[in-house]
Amino acid sequence: MANVHHRYATVQGRRLFYREAGPADAPTLVLLHGFPTSSYMFRELIPALADRYHVIAPDHLGFGLSDAPPVEEFDYTFDALTDLTAGLLDRLGVTRYAIHVQDYGAPIGWRLVLNDPGAITAIITQNGNAYDAGFVPSFWTSVWDYHREQTPETEKAVRQALTLDAIRWQYVTGVPDESLVSPDTWHHDVALVSRPGNDRIQLSLFLDYATNPPLYPRLHKVLRERRPPVLAVWGKGDEIFGPEGARAFAADVPEAEIHLLEGGHFLLESALDDVARLIRDFLGRLDLPRGAHAGK
Repeated sequence: MANVHHRYATVQGRRLFYREAGPADAPTLVLLHGFPTSSYMFRELIPALADRYHVIAPDHLGFGLSDAPPVEEFDYTFDALTDLTAGLLDRLGVTRYAIHVQDYGAPIGWRLVLNDPGAITAIITQNGNAYDAGFVPSFWTSVWDYHREQTPETEKAVRQALTLDAIRWQYVTGVPDESLVSPDTWHHDVALVSRPGNDRIQLSLFLDYATNPPLYPRLHKVLRERRPPVLAVWGKGDEIFGPEGARAFAADVPEAEIHLLEGGHFLLESALDDVARLIRDFLGRLDLPRGAHAGK
């Protein structure tokens, strides 16, 4: 098993935590996590890929072990999180890379694609939405209500997503055998989002999520024109981003490889071996660029 390094870098005055493994001169794969977790979600996937790839998995600002300045000191938007991610990659000397996106990692990844399409060598989306078809209305209605109007009632509804029960629900829903999912996962996430002031960080990002669907048409245009290799590996029991979100990639990239697996939103917790195998097979058939990086 590869050694995984746990590192920090200061980007735009903010301290970002990231996990890194694999040969510095191997093709680079950037793993972008979702809500409410961190690079912790990739803790077992990283060593499963790092024999062949240079893997980088940052914690977004406000998540995991990265800085979490209060909302009075930082404007939490997906644009801002993307800028920090790009700054980290620049600091590490990474200029061309594949992305693996999940949940919130998707809108960050899509902005990286739109800002510099030539930098992206391949796209792996694991329950990372890019199409209106992927939204499951029963989950998103409260978020959409909050986008339309910020009232005590709409805020109370979205705050439910920060509770232990709701975070556990994200992990176990759609998983055929819930006993495969360690309770450590949701307790780990709850502890971090429960830090003083983090609730307001999450509310800011819930609100800014409204900026993501309007980007989809631009992304689809880039996908159609550039036809990057796409692997969609999806927990088909996800009740946040449904399987139609995976199938939709084929409309713009007909060659997209789409796999719907038994599992839920956090597919790695119950189907790690299957996902790792699919990723290794997918990337192994591509002629990916190799390159050194700064490494510190």
